[in-house]
Amino acid sequence: MLKVDRISVRRATTRTLDAVSFSLGSGETLAVVGESGAGKSTLIGAILGLVPCYSGTVTWNAAPVRQCRPALVMQEPRSAFNPRMSLRRSVLEPLVAQRRAADPSRLAYLCRGLEISPDLLDRRPSEVSIGQAQRVGILRALIGAPPLVLFDEPLSALDAVTQKHTARLIAQMQQSEGFAALIVTHDLGYAAAYADRIVVLRAGRVEELSTAQAFVEEPQSAYGRTLRDAAFALGALERVA
Repeated sequence: MLKVDRISVRRATTRTLDAVSFSLGSGETLAVVGESGAGKSTLIGAILGLVPCYSGTVTWNAAPVRQCRPALVMQEPRSAFNPRMSLRRSVLEPLVAQRRAADPSRLAYLCRGLEISPDLLDRRPSEVSIGQAQRVGILRALIGAPPLVLFDEPLSALDAVTQKHTARLIAQMQQSEGFAALIVTHDLGYAAAYADRIVVLRAGRVEELSTAQAFVEEPQSAYGRTLRDAAFALGALERVA
């Protein structure tokens, strides 16, 4: 279980995260939503240990998170890869870093699950579509069978059709692999459809934490209601009868 316990992050004299707490269990999906500047990407950095916390702790099963070797799926698919390397080499990089041998059967299994042609991996990032690059990014994240995967706006660079397809593939792979998923997203429709719980961040603080269904039906905070109602107005959410 991931446990984020009252973490705070300071940038100069400003707190970008302020006493943020939540937990995330294996196989569970937690969506983190909020406007730009709310601290969502800083939160991912703090969980991964890339951003130092002024106070508080982040643990996986009571041990430092780095010991579980969490994986990250980045927002910009193509820029996440070395442009001079084949996608296959990039996919296998995490195993090389961990000094683990590649398992051809696992690579083939993940390619099938993510609907990636094995031949695609012999191309470079510039030779594939953004949607294909994002699926390969997910493949790279899963190759080492991590128990925790963090997704930083995984659908925002994709067109509407590809968004739906990629969201479905992520959910299917999570069901198959059983990893815990933390998804940072602006898309409340995506969060409501696929997350078990939703954390609403505002100016670095947790405004509310509830099940996805409860958030859609009746947010606990005025800010949450504002986000929910805006999503209704834009057609990103459907009202519950």
